Amino acid sequence: MSPQDQRPSERFPSHLLRALRNELPIDDLIRRRLDLPWKEREGYFRFLCPLCSEFHTATNPRTNLARCFRCAVNFNPIEMVMAVERCGFVGAVEILVPLLKARTQSRNGRPE
Repeated sequence: MSPQDQRPSERFPSHLLRALRNELPIDDLIRRRLDLPWKEREGYFRFLCPLCSEFHTATNPRTNLARCFRCAVNFNPIEMVMAVERCGFVGAVEILVPLLKARTQSRNGRPE
């Protein structure tokens, strides 16, 4: 665990956490950022679960959640980063914030 993950009093604004959970598409996060094996079969996106290493998984773009049916675990983007990178909440947020900023900049067509 890194020293940043040991700051129990660390607080992030609720709007930032909401944006990290809802505005970073979990499919894109898995495909392009987390280096998790994935595949698409019969129109379904599957990824290798970072907990049990099974492909019995799915994502739901409407809710922006990923699920492992074998583990019976749902992951939002923050939880997925925590599981894959083996970091705490603060570390996961610190990994995701630059991705959110880049996404916002590309949507706006200009740097912030």
